[in-house]
Amino acid sequence: MKKKEKIDFSDIPELTKEDWKRACRVTPEEHIAFCKALENTFHRPFPPRLGRPPKAVDEKYRDIHLKLHPKAFHWAQGEAKRRGIGYQTVINEVLLRHAA
Repeated sequence: MKKKEKIDFSDIPELTKEDWKRACRVTPEEHIAFCKALENTFHRPFPPRLGRPPKAVDEKYRDIHLKLHPKAFHWAQGEAKRRGIGYQTVINEVLLRHAA
């Protein structure tokens, strides 16, 4: 996982009150019409968006409570910061490496 980079928004003008007054939500009918227009333009059906794909049963993570020695916890945090990932990912990788 990469560290988040700051995005430069300086070339995007701020929305005015008039812009917000003209804004409106897209109705389900408008969404369907838009999808049909895309299908007619690109000559292929667009799959429905169903959210994140489900994980296999043996791949699902479980929420647990775990007490760690402060030295182990600080090591995981330092390693995570050095690699630019979360400390729970570091702990999980170490445990998986030793479980195999």
